[in-house]
Amino acid sequence: MRIKRSLYLALSLLLIILLSGCGAPAANDKRGEKPVRYALGSEPETLDPRKMTGSPEGQVAYQLFEGLTTQTHQGTIVPAAAERWEISADGLTYRFILRPAAKWSNGDPVTAHDFEFAWKSALSPELGSKYADQLYYLKNGEAYNTRKATADDVGVKALDDHTLEVTLQEPTAYFLSLCAFYTYFPVHKKTVTANPAWAAGPASLIGNGPFKLVNWVHNGKMEFVKNEHYWDIASVKSSRLEFAISDSDTTRLTLFENNQVDMAEAPPVAEIIRLLKEKKAIILPYIGTYFYDFNVTRPPFDDPRVRKAFTLAIDREMIVKNVTRGGQIPAMAWTPPGLPDARPGDDFRKTGGDFFKNNDIDTAKKLLAAAGFPDGKGLPPITLIYNTSEAHKAIAETIQEMWKKNLGVEIKLANQEWKVFINTRRTKDYQIARDGWIGDYADPMTFLGMFTIGNGNNNSGWKNEKYDALLKTAKISLDPAVRMQALHDAEALLLEDMPLLPIYYYTQVLLIKPNLKDVIRNSLSGLYFKEAYVE
Repeated sequence: MRIKRSLYLALSLLLIILLSGCGAPAANDKRGEKPVRYALGSEPETLDPRKMTGSPEGQVAYQLFEGLTTQTHQGTIVPAAAERWEISADGLTYRFILRPAAKWSNGDPVTAHDFEFAWKSALSPELGSKYADQLYYLKNGEAYNTRKATADDVGVKALDDHTLEVTLQEPTAYFLSLCAFYTYFPVHKKTVTANPAWAAGPASLIGNGPFKLVNWVHNGKMEFVKNEHYWDIASVKSSRLEFAISDSDTTRLTLFENNQVDMAEAPPVAEIIRLLKEKKAIILPYIGTYFYDFNVTRPPFDDPRVRKAFTLAIDREMIVKNVTRGGQIPAMAWTPPGLPDARPGDDFRKTGGDFFKNNDIDTAKKLLAAAGFPDGKGLPPITLIYNTSEAHKAIAETIQEMWKKNLGVEIKLANQEWKVFINTRRTKDYQIARDGWIGDYADPMTFLGMFTIGNGNNNSGWKNEKYDALLKTAKISLDPAVRMQALHDAEALLLEDMPLLPIYYYTQVLLIKPNLKDVIRNSLSGLYFKEAYVE
């Protein structure tokens, strides 16, 4: 085996240091004494990283846990819980050497056995993780998850307390990047096996990250303190974090303007222009797509003509200009800009281009009539659901009016609290549902992979074996031209069948105080408060 570096990984992630400071505080400096206060957009569904799927959970996980790798200020993948690794010449076998100083928040050493247990239990059919497919890169990972192999067959093994050997199903250019994502985080084996409810609260939750949870008032707040056992505690500048929890954009803005939080996400869209002018808000790139799911298992959206009609009959330019107003880009495809194509420097979205026209009302009307519903006549009652948020409501009301005006279709709107909403989508007890996807790693696969058969995040119920075969080609090929062509072909298939309705490519509008320093944010999903402090 030999140490091997990947230029692809070095270029794969864009990270931004928000309002950078000047390094670690001196011994007599009082920086870090004030808590870093952040307004989280939703109550986390779970704090078990094996079960997480959403951004709210991820924002908490990045403070409480740490994977084998992490991301730096410059966007490169560097050692975290692992101090180094070796990769075989064929790209199939990785050997990670864990840091002797890595410890859990209870003082126990972080071992290779914890990683092996976490990954295998996340794949276990009994756990029912909706993100188990993130571990399908492991040899026999999918086979174990689908009951065609045993846990012993999975390609992850602790050779001793500090050596983890990983065997992949196929070479994967971005595997080290995956190791920084929360599905690949370890869990404390002894605690998890003894207490199935270990992640329910601070008394039993044990992590290996820079902070530990000390208080959780559900739907209210979360409080963290510095993890005194963290291996890199010298880099943790703030002694405390405080997360306020609210799914109300207005409430989060009020908390910010009343100086109750230092940073908050997603202010009310009506306030964005003012906040930008007052330099209270910033707009940052975000590799993600805002979209609606069609439930293709139920009429009328089991007919692709109906799905296409609804997709074509909205004006995305108007939505981003007059409703969202955060610099978003109208989406006429699925995969957003910002992800690499085959040739260095090429963008996957720019290469692939658009797949349909914006606000193509004539074509939409013809498709709906061809499906047997001229001017919307004969359609069953239709309800669009969204998770509670002023922004989601405003978008839904705008699209509701567009469908009425352009297609003659009356639809109802319904909002649901986050936990209820994600369960409703997963059980497919809906017709049209709001959705959004932020990339987990910097490759188009992170978007296209979610629509494969059996994927836990494929809320539409869409199935296409040819699509899955193209995705398999893209996974196993190390030839950039071959794998990217397969991904482009797959996207074309997806948007020909249209199980989703792309609306816009995300940006992220953040409220941030000028005295909050050294928050690290990547353009995929994560906020890292490890080095953050308030002056």
